[in-house]
Amino acid sequence: MKADIASELEFFVLVAKLGSLSAAARELDLTPPAATKRLALMENRLGVRLVNRTTRSISLTNEGETYLSYASRILADLSEMEEAVSLSGAEPRGLLRVNATLGFGRTTIAPLVSEFAKRYAHVEVQLEVTDRPVDLVDSGIDLAIRFGELPDRRLSARRIMSNRRFLCASPGYLEKYGAPRSLADLSRHRCIIHRQNDSAYGVWRFDHDGHQETIKVSGALSSNDGDIVLGWALDGHGILVRSEWDLAKYLESGRLRVILPEYKVPSADLFVYYSQRRNQTARARAFIDFLIERFRKP
Repeated sequence: MKADIASELEFFVLVAKLGSLSAAARELDLTPPAATKRLALMENRLGVRLVNRTTRSISLTNEGETYLSYASRILADLSEMEEAVSLSGAEPRGLLRVNATLGFGRTTIAPLVSEFAKRYAHVEVQLEVTDRPVDLVDSGIDLAIRFGELPDRRLSARRIMSNRRFLCASPGYLEKYGAPRSLADLSRHRCIIHRQNDSAYGVWRFDHDGHQETIKVSGALSSNDGDIVLGWALDGHGILVRSEWDLAKYLESGRLRVILPEYKVPSADLFVYYSQRRNQTARARAFIDFLIERFRKP
C-alpha cells in the first residue's frame, strides 16, 4: 500500500460527501484545478472512471460507489486501530452510534444515555430509535440494543438481562369472559396481537412439559407498538403476550394477571449487539459495561 493511500481515501470520501470538487478543494485548501488533477490521477491509476462530472456537480459511477464503500470502511478501521493503540487505558472519548427499539429506546435507553453522558463527558452519543433492526455491518452503527435472538451471524452479543414473557389479561376481562384453562381455549378468546417485524401474524408459541405447541389466535385489536397493546390490555380488551419488564408494576398492583402460567412463552432477553468485524472501542466497552451495571441493579 502506498504511503499516501489514506490521504487519497480521505480525499475521495470528502468529494463524495460534498458532491463537488470545488467544495472539496475549498475544504482542503486546494485550487479547483489541483483537486481535479488529483482525482484524474486516481482514475488513471485505477483505470476506471470514479465520478461523472457536470458543470455544477458530480455523481459517482458504479466503480465510484464501490471505491467509496471500501474507502469508508478502511478509514474507519484505521481510526479504530489508532484509538486502540494510543488510547488504551485512557478515558473513553469520541463518537458512539447506538440503535434501540422505538418505545424502549425512548423510555429506558434515552435516560440511561443521559446518565452515561454525565459519567463520560468526552464521549459523543448518537442514539437512533427504529422499529426494525438495522444492519450494523453496513450502517456504521456501533451498538444495537434489542430484545430477542441474534438477528445476524455476523454479529456478536452480550446479554444485558433475562426477560421472560407471559400471557396476561385484566381482572375486568377475566370476570367478563372467564379465564382460559388450556391453549385451545385461546382460540375462543379476544386476543390482542403485537405485530413485530416479520413474525407470523397471530401465531403464539409455547413450551409445555418439554414440548413445543403453537396456536393461531385472533382479536379485534393489533398494533406494532408495544405500549399501545399494553394499554389495550389494561383497558380490558383481551389477552396479551408481554414481557415481565413491561408487566412487573401492573402484576404487582393487580391491574393485570398472569394466565396459564404452566405454558412458557419463549423469552425475549435483552442483548446489546455489535459487529464481529470491528474491534470494540473503549467507548463501546464502557457503554456496554454501563448498561449491564444499570440493568443488574434492583
